[in-house]
Parts: sequence; C-alpha cells; structure tokens
Amino acid sequence: MTPRNPVAWSEIPVTEMARAIRFYNAVLKTEMREENGGPNPMAMFPAQDRDGVSGHIYPGKPAAKGTGPTIHLAVPDTVEAAVERVKEAGGEVVSPVIEIPAGRFAYCLDLDGNSIGLFETA
Repeated sequence: MTPRNPVAWSEIPVTEMARAIRFYNAVLKTEMREENGGPNPMAMFPAQDRDGVSGHIYPGKPAAKGTGPTIHLAVPDTVEAAVERVKEAGGEVVSPVIEIPAGRFAYCLDLDGNSIGLFETA
C-alpha cells in the first residue's frame, strides 16, 4: 500500500506554549488554538483538508538548537515576507531562499531552536 501522504503527522516540542503560539501565528498569519482534549495540551496548525498532513506544537523538550528534524510549513504569501515575520517575532533565519521545482523555501529556527522550513509553492 502506498499512503496518500508519506508523512502522517508532525509535532514540534516547545518550552512555552503561549509564546510559541504567538510566534507561529505571526509567522504563518494564522490562528492556532490551544486544545486540551487529548493526553497532552497542543495547538494545531490549521488545515483546509482533513485528508492533508498537519501537525501541532506541544509542551516538550526541543532538541539542541538546530539539531532536530526540520518541519516544512506552508506560508500564506512569499517566503521573503515570512522570513521578515520570523525576524520580527524573535526567530532566526539560517539560509537564503532556496528554489526547487516544487517552489521556494528558507530554513529558520523558532524561539526554541526548532528547525523549520518556510515553504511557498510554485
């Protein structure tokens, strides 16, 4: 069987939920909501389609700065605009904009040093 999406889910550990929610809301121009119905508190990345891949942030212990896996997140506009929002929100930009056939992205670090890619589709 070949799955529709090879990645089923993503989780990003953060040290301070409210601060992380503010960061991701600002960078992605979205509204994450904290949910407490499961075994752990979390805040979901909104998605249009229930069949698509999504994920959440949760209270946890992030890997050492820049050493964990990279989660690539879709931006609502250009990578350049999203990179500026990362800087304004206190994150760190660690690469120039990279072009690939599927689109463009840049590597960044969130407030806890988690590696994220900000992706703009072609």
